[in-house]
Amino acid sequence: MLENDPVGYEEQFHKLMQIILFKTDSMAFFECNGLRLLLSLPEKEEFAQSSSVIYFQVEKIKNTYGDLLSKEIVFIDEPHIVSKMGQIETWMTFFKDTEGNTHALMSEVQCQ
Repeated sequence: MLENDPVGYEEQFHKLMQIILFKTDSMAFFECNGLRLLLSLPEKEEFAQSSSVIYFQVEKIKNTYGDLLSKEIVFIDEPHIVSKMGQIETWMTFFKDTEGNTHALMSEVQCQ
């Protein structure tokens, strides 16, 4: 479904979600009754699998990343900015669970 263009689904999801928060060439965030839905194309081929990515929102992504690294969680990358909306940066980092599925930490940070 998302192989072609996640942003192109805006019209269909608008009927259900009411609000598109923001979109880029490869992703779109929707407001869905108090929940945020992210539709995106995979950043890398290794992310193009059939399981869904679960995004865990954390307050301090770099601290949480460090804490989980010390617990031997296998991360694919380091925390990085994926979007900037006004004075808010959205940061993410991706990791593997025990079954090899990809998940992510996500944090919205006020720009300084």
